[in-house]
Amino acid sequence: MPLKVTVTDYGVGNLFSITRSLEKCGAEVEVVSDMSKVLDAECIVFPGVGAFDRTMEKLLPYRDGIRSRLESGVPALGICIGMQILFEGSDEGSRPGLGFYRGRVGRMHGKVLPHMGWNSVVSEDPIFEGVPDNMFYFVHSYCGREDEPIRVGSTEYEGAEFGSMFKKQNVYGTQFHPEKSSVTGMRVLRNFIEFAEECA
Repeated sequence: MPLKVTVTDYGVGNLFSITRSLEKCGAEVEVVSDMSKVLDAECIVFPGVGAFDRTMEKLLPYRDGIRSRLESGVPALGICIGMQILFEGSDEGSRPGLGFYRGRVGRMHGKVLPHMGWNSVVSEDPIFEGVPDNMFYFVHSYCGREDEPIRVGSTEYEGAEFGSMFKKQNVYGTQFHPEKSSVTGMRVLRNFIEFAEECA
C-alpha cells in the first residue's frame, strides 16, 4: 500500500506542483480543506506560499490537536510558509503558530527582499542522500529563528546565514520549495516519502 499523504489546503498558494510531485514519488495524495481531517492523517504536508496569519486562520481551531499528532510521531513536511507555521509565531502576523518548533519567524535582513531564486543549502541530513547538487528554489522575506537544536540545513544570503531546513522528531521543515527545485527537489521529496513510510 502506498503511503497516504494529507496535503493541507488552507486557501493559499498553488497545490498542483506539490501534489503532482508527491504522486511521482509514489505517494497517494489527498488534498483537504477541512482541517479536522488532518487529525487522522498518516502523513501531513503543509505546503506554502502566503502570509502567516492567513495560513493559520483555518488551522487555529485544530492547533492543539495537530501539535499533539506531530508530537506523537506522525511524519510531516512543512514547505516555506508551511514550515514557518510550525514555529510559535511570526513577526509577519499576530496569530500564534502551531508551536511545534520552539522559536519565532523573523524578517530577514537584506537589501533585496524577498530572497527569490536559486540558492544552496548546506546539510548532512539523510534526507539529502543522493541529491545531485544542493541548489534549491526560494521565495521568502521571513525565516525561522529556532530556540532549540533543530536546524539541519543552512543557507547564506547577502552575507548572513539562516536556517533553511529544520527537523524535530519526524517533522521536517524546508524554507525552500522542493517541488519547484527540479531533480534535486524531487530527490528530497522521494527521500522524505521513504522516511515517512518507515515512520508509519
